[in-house]
Amino acid sequence: MTRLNTNQWLALVFAVLAVGYIAMAWQIPTFPLPRPVDSDLFPKVLGFALLILSVFLFFEKPTPIAGADEIDQEATQGPMLLTPWARVIVTSLAIAAYAFLLVPLGFVLASTLLCVGLTAYYGYRRHGVNLATSLGVVLALYLTMTRVMDVYLPTGVLPF
Repeated sequence: MTRLNTNQWLALVFAVLAVGYIAMAWQIPTFPLPRPVDSDLFPKVLGFALLILSVFLFFEKPTPIAGADEIDQEATQGPMLLTPWARVIVTSLAIAAYAFLLVPLGFVLASTLLCVGLTAYYGYRRHGVNLATSLGVVLALYLTMTRVMDVYLPTGVLPF
């Protein structure tokens, strides 16, 4: 028997998570009124997509990454907020702040702030393009979810 590589271990973990997620998605009650898209459709689709992607990941052949065993001294010697671990921490804190600000500020404002803030933090300097793209994507998601799918999203301070 051969040893499993990192991709295969991750695929197994994701497959177990996907099966658990699908099992929980089947527990979501359906509405008594017939609807074309019920509340359990999106979680089921998401769970099966994760399961299929984990199968693909399991059979993917890993390729060696050039310089994978070497530590990038330039990345570790830069400013403290731009080191790889600081980026993970800042991103995690930004997502936590997004979760706390979602209801008071609303979906559109909180999501736009998250997108603009993180892309600026990661180095994208065309702020006008960044703002327009983030706002366009967030508004498209908001209008699709609220108008087409009848999903409630918090409006916050904006009068939608």
